[in-house]
Amino acid sequence: MGIVAGLDSSSGFTRIVVCDADTGAVLRQGYAQHPGDPKATDVDPQVWLLSLGEAATGGLLEGVQAIGVSAQQHGLVPLDQQGGLVRPAMIGNDKRAQVAAADLVEGFGGRQAWAEAVGSVPQAGQPVAKLRWLARTEPENAQRVAMVLQPHDWLVWQLLGRPLRRTTDRGAASATGYWSAGAGTYRPDLVELALGHMAMLPEVLGPAEAAGTTPEGLLISAGTGETMAAALGLGLGPGDAVVSLGASGSVMAVHHEALTDPQGMITSFADATGMHLPVVHTSNAVRTLRGTAEMLGVDNLEELSALALKSTPGASGLVLLPYLEGERTPQLPHTAGTLSGLRRESMKPEHLARAAFEGMLCALADAMDVLRGRGVEVRRVFLLGAAAELPAVQALSPAVFGAQVVVPQPADYAALGAARQAAWALGVSHGRLSPGAPPAWQGAAAQVFEPGEELAVGQAVRQQYRATREQIHPGAFDA
Repeated sequence: MGIVAGLDSSSGFTRIVVCDADTGAVLRQGYAQHPGDPKATDVDPQVWLLSLGEAATGGLLEGVQAIGVSAQQHGLVPLDQQGGLVRPAMIGNDKRAQVAAADLVEGFGGRQAWAEAVGSVPQAGQPVAKLRWLARTEPENAQRVAMVLQPHDWLVWQLLGRPLRRTTDRGAASATGYWSAGAGTYRPDLVELALGHMAMLPEVLGPAEAAGTTPEGLLISAGTGETMAAALGLGLGPGDAVVSLGASGSVMAVHHEALTDPQGMITSFADATGMHLPVVHTSNAVRTLRGTAEMLGVDNLEELSALALKSTPGASGLVLLPYLEGERTPQLPHTAGTLSGLRRESMKPEHLARAAFEGMLCALADAMDVLRGRGVEVRRVFLLGAAAELPAVQALSPAVFGAQVVVPQPADYAALGAARQAAWALGVSHGRLSPGAPPAWQGAAAQVFEPGEELAVGQAVRQQYRATREQIHPGAFDA
């Protein structure tokens, strides 16, 4: 069918993959860092274009017929009536809007009201909270805002030559805090609540729709947020969940409908295919392992993993509730971690190391149970993050999660997902593909681990953890 490209503009760099549209085979790749301070929270969007241009040098895009764009989520690009930048873009990891987010929760009637309206409760990173921060902190700038875009929306608009029509997709829209994944519609009243006045919002395209075609005939697909693009690149489907192991953690699954959670533990994203991606976040994941390694005087996580595997399931009775930075799931923002079950025979480094791995994985399994309790099926768990390569994680996680565990080989999955979306839009435009399903590209190369005979052991570890959690924090998960 031809050649397509996917570009992923993250917070620090741009990656481009050029793929065969039929098979997904990667033909060429490009990479460039964004100019400027990678930790900046206010960014001139032009640096994204400069990075894109550098990544595409050397004829990288020669012969490409369609491009898909993935970009960092939760960024805010405020534009004036003429399409000019009101102020620098506010980046997703910006925490300045924490108070603004809390104000919005209270101003709209609480967490349940927000969850029912848009499937999520405002967090500091979301555009809706950034708009409130802007209105409270920079009122003159806020008054000039006439159009609100996210990074992927802005990049697509630039690639198309800044047309009058501005677009986004349902995946990126679902991360704004003012678009409902369940209803498939914007909530303009929430934009007005946050900003103080209404602003234009981009048109939400369907998964296989094109945003437009450049004068040179290059088709630009709808694009999407990084999370949704990575899910598309991994080839996730119903029954699949993703456990992301960063300093904090998250559990995301593919589901056929949006979920409303009155407690606000579930964030209801839409995906890039027409399905939904409910997500549950935890405040503590790999930071639990790093803290334990420092406590034990172990140099790195590989040594901590080897130490943990010298212990036995249940860590000789030691249980670590890893709520070191408070916790989002369950909602215990002001609590601390707890080490329980200390006896003379359990006070050995290998048992504490094991308790750290079991505690981290059990806390993530608790988050997964929030989704399972709402009818989300989980048959296969994809583990992402550098910690997924640790032998202790691979040995323990299938039994703790009670499912097959897949550890994909490192790859640019967001860029691959963007390229797959481009191939989909290209195929639909030529009448070769159905708008109902993306092209069937080969799945990610991966290691696969089965729970096997260890399933009962994993259940016992989880029961020990659950009993300790209920003793220390009774009713933490009760509605």
